[in-house]
Amino acid sequence: MAGTLYLVPTPIGNLGDISRRAAETLERADFLAAEDTRVTVKLLNHLGLKKPMVTYHRHNCETAGPAILRRIEAGESCALVTDAGTPAISDPGEELVALCAAAGVVVESIPGPCALTVALSASGLPTGRFTFEGFLPLNKKNRRARLEGLADEERTMIFYEAPHKLRSTLDDLADTFGPDRPLAVCRELTKLHEEVLRLTIGEAQAHYAAQEPRGEFVLVVGGRPAGAEPVEGSEDAALARVVQLRRAGTPLKAAAAQAAEEFGVKRRALYNRALKEEAEAER
Repeated sequence: MAGTLYLVPTPIGNLGDISRRAAETLERADFLAAEDTRVTVKLLNHLGLKKPMVTYHRHNCETAGPAILRRIEAGESCALVTDAGTPAISDPGEELVALCAAAGVVVESIPGPCALTVALSASGLPTGRFTFEGFLPLNKKNRRARLEGLADEERTMIFYEAPHKLRSTLDDLADTFGPDRPLAVCRELTKLHEEVLRLTIGEAQAHYAAQEPRGEFVLVVGGRPAGAEPVEGSEDAALARVVQLRRAGTPLKAAAAQAAEEFGVKRRALYNRALKEEAEAER
């Protein structure tokens, strides 16, 4: 008789969020499939458990998935865990679930921590209808195409982002949705330095132009109000782009010209505004 694939959510920062049922499932499973065994062993130590583990992640899922399935079909039960959060949500675990489901293996999902729901519920934005977009593509052209496809989205949108890409993502969001769109920037959720900033995209650009992004981020973006006109090129967003280029060492005139072209605004007006703001900042 085949075993069961258990999907076991793990804490996204606070070990106290592991549920009794999740802990009991980990104890009952014959083996664990972990994204990184070095991370999972810390949770097991916290629970006082020792379990055999195999790795399962995006770089080995094509070979590890069938191997895990064979063990389950032979009668073993497997608990799938990620480093943090719910398996198969923006995670290659979805492929293992599909593989097991196609083979008729029982898949049992245990409720638990998930960063997108924690962020959404605390955002202060509409929660009745939303779309989860996860991480945006790394390729700039593909990122723009993905965001342009969301330009008319009226539901609340949720994105994951790493600290080193946050500034460029905020620039892309401003370009697509406009700087006045409401945004909740959720950082280090459930951890010691948890922070939720409720502001606009433009305000977030200014905040992180002056402050280095640290930690893991979930961005919750308000949808386009019903009946609102599509977003045109924004001088505020272009100015934020000038700040970004200047930070990278680009001369002011060249930065203004590049930002004006990217955002479709008047170059001279943008240059004069950036020049004035830099002069005021030096006083």
